[in-house]
Amino acid sequence: MHTNELFTKKTVFSFEVFPPKRDTPIESVYPTLDELSKIRPDFISVTCGAGGQGSNRTTEVATYIKNLGCETVAHMPCIYLTEEEALETLEELKARGIENILALRGDETPGRERSHRFEHASDLIAFIKEKEPEFNITGACYPEGHAEAKTVVADIRNLKTKVDAGASELISQMFFDNTVFYRFRERCEIAGIKVPIEAGIMPVTNKRQIENMIAMCGATLPIKFQRAIAKYGDKPDAMYDIGITYAIDQIADLLANGVDGIHVYTMNNPDIAKRISEAVKNPAVRRATKNHDFFLHGRNRVFSLQAYSFRT
Repeated sequence: MHTNELFTKKTVFSFEVFPPKRDTPIESVYPTLDELSKIRPDFISVTCGAGGQGSNRTTEVATYIKNLGCETVAHMPCIYLTEEEALETLEELKARGIENILALRGDETPGRERSHRFEHASDLIAFIKEKEPEFNITGACYPEGHAEAKTVVADIRNLKTKVDAGASELISQMFFDNTVFYRFRERCEIAGIKVPIEAGIMPVTNKRQIENMIAMCGATLPIKFQRAIAKYGDKPDAMYDIGITYAIDQIADLLANGVDGIHVYTMNNPDIAKRISEAVKNPAVRRATKNHDFFLHGRNRVFSLQAYSFRT
């Protein structure tokens, strides 16, 4: 089914996974997918290397997910794609019954020449809509603005171009401050962007991962999260729990404010996905998270994101 149809029925809950590296058997990711599918997300998206590198693995993983009875979305970066390669990818996806694509420009690879056919994701979206209109196309969006956008206004204008080209839903880049997302959502409304927007949530569970995320996408960390990292960054078990609980805190607030959907960047970790899913589905935890009360999350550890105190 087309994933955009889900938003008329419910608040969508989805996951992202990535295929194993080329020197690792494709089957190594299957147990992870088996566990994630048991959580019954609305769909699982599958990443791809820049410019389509590794697209065969993306298709294989997406096919496995589809065969598990779970809907899937295949990522399709385009910066290095030729028209012929794009058509081949679309034919392969269609042959395997994959109906949903996340169209991306993709990151540049140093020393590699662009094809110059698809300079932006909107170019690929328009191409797919012309050549294979039966596909449902998702676009990416950036609550804190794309790193290469000159201004926030220019970024929103580019996003509107992407939607006008045929993107029927959007998934946001990760963010850690919900007020940033709410401001972004307001700008989209003002610009006439009316498609559903899923909020991308990344549970960061160790100090290095947080540092990498900030360097990669320039995400802003709220003071309360910074303080927790400063105090517990060198305590792996504590950071693991803090990262998950902070994600739950974000999600509960987003749900209370009418978000269209939640897209969890799982980093191929079923335990994180399970704990978030169980908490979000628990009304008591939703209420506690909204009020910033204490939470219990396994390992016999209780903590508060406001108090930053632990007891075992």
